[in-house]
Amino acid sequence: MGRITTLRDLIGVIKDKASASKAAFVSTPETISLRLAVLRVTTHMPSTPPNDNHISALLALGDSSRSTASALISSLMDRLHRTSNSTVALKCLLTLHHIIKRGPFILQDQLSIFPAAGGYNYLKLSSFRDGATAFTWVLSAWVRWYARYIESLLSTSRVLGYFLGSTSCSMERDKQEERISSFLSQDLVRDIDSLVGMIEEICKGPDPSFVEGNELLYEVISLLSNDYLSAVNEILSRLSELNLRLSGLSFAESVEFVCALKRLEDCKEKLSLLFPVKKPSTENLWVLVSELKEKTDKLKVYKEEKKLLTWGKCDKGSESARFVMKRDDWVQFSSGRLGGNKLPLLVVESGEATIF
Repeated sequence: MGRITTLRDLIGVIKDKASASKAAFVSTPETISLRLAVLRVTTHMPSTPPNDNHISALLALGDSSRSTASALISSLMDRLHRTSNSTVALKCLLTLHHIIKRGPFILQDQLSIFPAAGGYNYLKLSSFRDGATAFTWVLSAWVRWYARYIESLLSTSRVLGYFLGSTSCSMERDKQEERISSFLSQDLVRDIDSLVGMIEEICKGPDPSFVEGNELLYEVISLLSNDYLSAVNEILSRLSELNLRLSGLSFAESVEFVCALKRLEDCKEKLSLLFPVKKPSTENLWVLVSELKEKTDKLKVYKEEKKLLTWGKCDKGSESARFVMKRDDWVQFSSGRLGGNKLPLLVVESGEATIF
């Protein structure tokens, strides 16, 4: 437990004790242990991350029946949505992140379907503000961004079919790695697009220099680093497979794939600032991204050369020219009907392009 250095810290300790007393008074025998577990990992003490033993105890409580896991998630979400304290909110989100990373599957499952209606921004923290001090005001920005990131992580996990980087989903992840060659190209591109979107959300975080000296934010960055490496490995396996299929991608798949590569490359500089320690997997990723961009550019030029359409324009009073293109053969016919028209007219019929 951190030191009490301000009146706000003292009030926070009193609130924690009052909340524990209230939970003991109003809770049923079945839910009191759940509520107390949530309170222990979401104290008001600033700059101190949740105790790992308390996190482990909470995860163990959730590894039982579906109703118990559901009640635990509901209690944690209730704590998150009721608080106006930036430290408590950040610890709630950090606990949710731990559930995703190392919680039992049944607890993760209840988190993924909360609330029952689902939907975008279900954590509902986009307007969170704690203006008590300058510090809490800055911390509020971290709360809003961290909530968006958790939502993005859950969304990406739904697309993949398992929780990204989760220890409880390692078997499912290994099965997908073995079957990845049988995936449709559009599914591979969809997965990459979702993973890149999650990485983009990481890059939208507040100023990382604020992390220095703050153990709570350092814990957040540590979990993000693990997520980033997990995402890199997922992207690498899919890029390697798509590297063998480039010439067979449809036009829509090619466009989406190239856009995803560009978005990922745009994140490179910010990621190097957030995670300065170089890893072999990340270095391999950037090399492969560069190679794929070069290949797709060459493929694009090749396809454009095969489908090139030349536009003609007729000057006023001059003789117009009509071009009929079929594959690479061009035939020119004289015509005087459009002598005064400055705009080209293109007609495409059954794979043939005719310009008047």
